[in-house]
Amino acid sequence: MIHFVGAGPGAPDLITVRGQKLLQEADVIIYAGSLVNPSLLDVKKGSCRVYNSAHMTLEEVLQVMRTAEKEGRMTVRLHTGDPCLYGTIREQMDALREEGIDFDICPGVSAFCGAASALELEYTLPGVSQTVIISRTAGRTPVPEKESIRNLAVHQATMVLFLSAGHLLKLQGELLAGGYPADTPAAICYKATWPEEKKLYCTVGTLAETAKKEDISNTALIIVGEVIGSRYDRSFLYDPAFTTAFRQGSSQNEEKKEPEDESL
Repeated sequence: MIHFVGAGPGAPDLITVRGQKLLQEADVIIYAGSLVNPSLLDVKKGSCRVYNSAHMTLEEVLQVMRTAEKEGRMTVRLHTGDPCLYGTIREQMDALREEGIDFDICPGVSAFCGAASALELEYTLPGVSQTVIISRTAGRTPVPEKESIRNLAVHQATMVLFLSAGHLLKLQGELLAGGYPADTPAAICYKATWPEEKKLYCTVGTLAETAKKEDISNTALIIVGEVIGSRYDRSFLYDPAFTTAFRQGSSQNEEKKEPEDESL
């Protein structure tokens, strides 16, 4: 059995309980060494075989999985954050399906959640933004033209950008061309939740300059939007005048009822 496990954003105690249990039981671990905190491997069995996929091709990763399967060993494929985002797991899963090898996925805490925690942000503030766009700048791996940063920036929503720290001058230009004012709040979160975490606040117009001063060119998320600022509207959900399905509001004219979990 192959278990794809989300390692979380970095801190060893931010992996899920299920994920840690699978690591403890694994006979073979293939981990993304360029991104995953190696401290997560401290719980492995002494007999566990460990492979760093940063030095491997897809074909080599699959061969390790095949060999482990033939030997009756349980494998954990440890990916950073949550493997559903930029995890390159689809090509691995398709190959395993073709060969009839069973697998499952254990979700993890994504780096964009770790960054929000580090920056003490709520990405969806009433009256500011109710949409989060997760994307990346085109580099050696292209991005569909309809999903270019310039086109996405038109929405003026909260943006969280992966794999873009090495292209900040280009990113900055695309954000500005898409309509973000130069003074729009932005942040660079380097290695969120790791001991060496850095939090840099800036603006869209100073992204590249800020990163250059701190010598940051990888392993960082870029957050853009007015949610980094101080303005927002109070949520209706906990407003004394607002009626929900579980509480009568104080306003005589308030008739609308909302379920308790609808954050407005």
